[in-house]
Amino acid sequence: MKKKQPGWGPVEQPEQHYLVEPRHLAGGGDLRHVTEYLRASGWKDKSKTGGPLVFDSPDKSIRIGYDPFTQPGGWTISGKQTASQEAWHAMLGKQVPVEIVAGVTDALHRPRSAHAPNVWAPLTQQGWTTERRQHFTAVSPDRNTWLQFHQSGTGEAYWWAGARTEHGPTWDAIFTPTTPMHLVQEFSAALADPTPVMRPLGRVPASSRIRTTSVSVLPSELGAWQQARITAARAATWAGNSWAAGRPRATARPHAAASSARARR
Repeated sequence: MKKKQPGWGPVEQPEQHYLVEPRHLAGGGDLRHVTEYLRASGWKDKSKTGGPLVFDSPDKSIRIGYDPFTQPGGWTISGKQTASQEAWHAMLGKQVPVEIVAGVTDALHRPRSAHAPNVWAPLTQQGWTTERRQHFTAVSPDRNTWLQFHQSGTGEAYWWAGARTEHGPTWDAIFTPTTPMHLVQEFSAALADPTPVMRPLGRVPASSRIRTTSVSVLPSELGAWQQARITAARAATWAGNSWAAGRPRATARPHAAASSARARR
């Protein structure tokens, strides 16, 4: 029987990818960046074969969907009304980069910061300019993307973000005014993040307004990066569940316990 020689067998071939910046013009990307994180965080996949993607949160209070078959299509995130939160809704178009969508969906699993949310802070920290006209607006340094708190004369309000290239509008995102403010802040932070995002060959938008850097990536490296994100989601979910399980339960007051002991005599 022949022994297998070291180094024999299929050799892994690198694949060409591109680092794209600014990220807000990088195109939609791989949906699994969002959906696999949801699965690892305990969300229930309610999708039907061949239909839109649908995920419900473990407590069934939030639903995330992705529908590429309708117009304009894209992501929808809806929260039910609770004792402390009004019902809310967000729509993010198909070409919103998944890394920006994940800024919102990942935040659904993290505890809120003790600090009051500030939607504009992540933008101004990255050089976005603010305009105080009829609607308060922040505009990216390249002037191709914006976030606006839009309030009409009738009192109706919503958060509106959008992007455009030389070919016209690229995507829109709308949040109802009842959307938890920390989620809108996480969206703005992901939107303003200067870190380039990776896209495979053939998935880079045709625009003179983006900058690309060619990189060679092994499939195993891509797999490792994806697995690291999934592992982080599982660890965060485990930590959250452990914290909830470890909270002290309500116990009888000392005088109540003493009264009960006297009653048993």
